[in-house]
Amino acid sequence: PDVLILIDNSGFNLRIAKWAKEQGFKTNYYISPQVWASRAGRVKDIKRDVDAMFVILPFEKEFYQKYNYDVHFVGHPLIDGIAGRKQVNVKDFRSEHNLGNKDIVVLLPGSRKQEITKMLSVMLSLVDDFPNYQFVVAGAPSQPYEFYKEFIRDSNVKFINNKTYDLLSISHAALVASGTATLETALFKVPQVVCYKGSNISYQIAKRIITLKYISLVNLIMDREVVKELIQNDFTKENLSKELQRILEADHREKLFLSYFDLEQKLGGKGASEKTAKLIVNGLN
Repeated sequence: PDVLILIDNSGFNLRIAKWAKEQGFKTNYYISPQVWASRAGRVKDIKRDVDAMFVILPFEKEFYQKYNYDVHFVGHPLIDGIAGRKQVNVKDFRSEHNLGNKDIVVLLPGSRKQEITKMLSVMLSLVDDFPNYQFVVAGAPSQPYEFYKEFIRDSNVKFINNKTYDLLSISHAALVASGTATLETALFKVPQVVCYKGSNISYQIAKRIITLKYISLVNLIMDREVVKELIQNDFTKENLSKELQRILEADHREKLFLSYFDLEQKLGGKGASEKTAKLIVNGLN
């Protein structure tokens, strides 16, 4: 090949990059391994084996500069994915899923069974305290409805599977497990509380490996607390109720919307993959 393009998936791709470099192939990498979160020692291998790195988070460029490695910040492909989606008809969507007219609080408890088990029950414990809102669980396509049924027992809770973007587009607030969903929620301009709870052993290990001020991409990109993070022992019904009430208040919502706008500007606008493709092609000349 004239150029090898490696995309994300560091466990596999860093090994391939090493092999390809030894064969004399030109190596390009799109979407950096999260070396800024843990195992920064991998930067040495990246510098050796990757000719050009294209990153999707603005702070990644600054991170690599500390190691004298110049990378290209191209923006985040999520912006294109969200902008290019078909707009949902709110009236039809509400009717199809029997959602009524109440403002929607969407629950995104993650996609893995362990994290859903740790977080969904606490999220659902708020339902009776907020009777004027419709709570909806956004189901992950990787999990069957039968699994969620163990947690959903309230008549004021709906379940909608594999339609997260449609749900976010009509939601008033969100309770979100840490991960890419926090950024997706922000790009849909939905006020959110970020949640995380794992086993105590996993959490203690993660604390020692991951050296970050924040766990949500929103706060990491903005380098300040934009959205509240309730982590491990702070993730309680009392704290979650207080923070949900806060993001339902007009003054705080206005501040969040302004911060979300700044976030989108920092992400560099549309066309991340197109910019990457052009840079790769230009690099062949």
